[in-house]
Amino acid sequence: MLLKELFERYRHRLEQEYGGALLPSQRRAIDDIIQCRTPVLGEILATCLHCGIQHTHPHSCSNRNCPVCQNHLATKWLDNQRTKLLPVRYYLLTFTLPAQLRTTAYKNQRTVYNALLDAAKETIDDVARNPRHLGAQMGMMAVLHTNSRRLDHHPHVHIVLPAGGIDAAKNLWITNSRKHLFPHQVLKTLFREKFLSRMRKAQIAYSHRLHKIEWVVNIRAAGTGEPALKYLSRYLYRGVIQEKNILRDDQGLITFRYRDAKTDTWMTRTLPAVDFLCLLLIHVLPKRFRRVRNYGFLHGNAAGTLHKLQIILKTAPSIGKRAPQPIVFKCPDCGAPEIIISYNYHRSLEQMKPIRGSPS
Repeated sequence: MLLKELFERYRHRLEQEYGGALLPSQRRAIDDIIQCRTPVLGEILATCLHCGIQHTHPHSCSNRNCPVCQNHLATKWLDNQRTKLLPVRYYLLTFTLPAQLRTTAYKNQRTVYNALLDAAKETIDDVARNPRHLGAQMGMMAVLHTNSRRLDHHPHVHIVLPAGGIDAAKNLWITNSRKHLFPHQVLKTLFREKFLSRMRKAQIAYSHRLHKIEWVVNIRAAGTGEPALKYLSRYLYRGVIQEKNILRDDQGLITFRYRDAKTDTWMTRTLPAVDFLCLLLIHVLPKRFRRVRNYGFLHGNAAGTLHKLQIILKTAPSIGKRAPQPIVFKCPDCGAPEIIISYNYHRSLEQMKPIRGSPS
C-alpha cells in the first residue's frame, strides 16, 4: 500500500487531531511524500543513448523519509563504506537511551540526538585509548535510529567498528583478541555519565534515578563488517517502513508487519490511521540533522591514516576508488541508459529544493 495514499486520505483528520503539534520538518515530509513523482514537482527530459527516443520522467521529492526515493543513495553509501573495510574482525555496538528519556528526547531532538551520538562515540574512544583495553585510535561509523521494529520511539545509536586500532606514533595496528571487545559494564557506566553530563550542560531536566539504573549497551560480532553495513543501509534514506510492509487499510485501521527481533518471525500490528501516521512522523529528524557520522580514522579528514592502515594490513587502498554510479534512467523501449537533457520544475522558486545527487 502506498504511503502517499494514506497521507492523502487521512491528512485532514491528522490536521484536526494533531495539527498544532506537527513540526515544520514533519509538514514538509507530508507534502513531499504526497507530491513525489507527480506533475507538481515537474519532470525530467531524457534521451536514450541507443535508440535516441526522448522520454519524460517525474521528479522524485528527495525527502529522506519518502519510501520510494533515494534508493540509489543507499546503494552508493553502502558501496563507499565497503571500500573502507579492513581485513579484520568487526563489531556492532548499540547504545540505547532509557525509556524514561524518550519524551525528553522528542521534545529536544537536535540537542538530545547530538548528545547521544557524541556520548557513544566518546565512550568507545576513551575505552579504546586506555592501554588496559587497547591503547589505540579506532575508526567508527555511527548511525542514529529513532525507531524500534514496532515503529515506537526508541532512540539508539549503532556503531560499526573493527576489533583494533592504530598506534599513530609507531604506525602499528593494535588488535583486541577479547571475545566481547571491551568490558561491557565499563561501556554502560561511562556512556551513562557522558550522556547525562551533556544533559546538564544543555540545562535539560531529567530524573536523578537515571544515575542508578542499568543503561543498555549491546555488543555483537559483525564478521567482516559488511553484514552490519547492509543492515544499516536499509534504513538510511527511505523512512522507517517499506511500503510492502503496510498490509492493509481496513476502514481506518492500518495493519503493518515487522520482524520480531526475539523470534525472528513476522508479526503484525494494527493502529488507527492517524495514530499510524503520527508514529511515522515521530521519526522525521530535524532539518539538516546528520544521522550518519564517521569518527577516528574513518573521518573524512583522516583519509591518509586509513590509507596507511590499508597498506599495513595489506589490503587494497580506498584512496582514488569510487563506487560505480547507478544508471539514473533506463529507456522503457530498449532498456539502454538515458542521459538527462533538461529539468523542468513546476514548483515556485521559494518551494523548490536543490537537486541532491541523481534522481532515483
